[in-house]
Amino acid sequence: MQHLPAQFEDHAIRRVYDEGAETWWFSVVDIVHVLTQQPDYQTARKYWNKLKERLGKEGSQLVTDCHQLKMTAGSL
Repeated sequence: MQHLPAQFEDHAIRRVYDEGAETWWFSVVDIVHVLTQQPDYQTARKYWNKLKERLGKEGSQLVTDCHQLKMTAGSL
């Protein structure tokens, strides 16, 4: 797998390309961090966790039942 960070509005978004599956994997927390303009990574992570919880209560299946995938932290 190749770790190739992307840039969005001067912010790094961690992503990994799985050549075998020809699939990109993006860090949702990084995307939430940029789109919600959270002050730091931990606040963005808590925002994402709360959003998942609320959507689950509404009956929305946002993601499958799996653990988080590990991504290199880099310089975030």
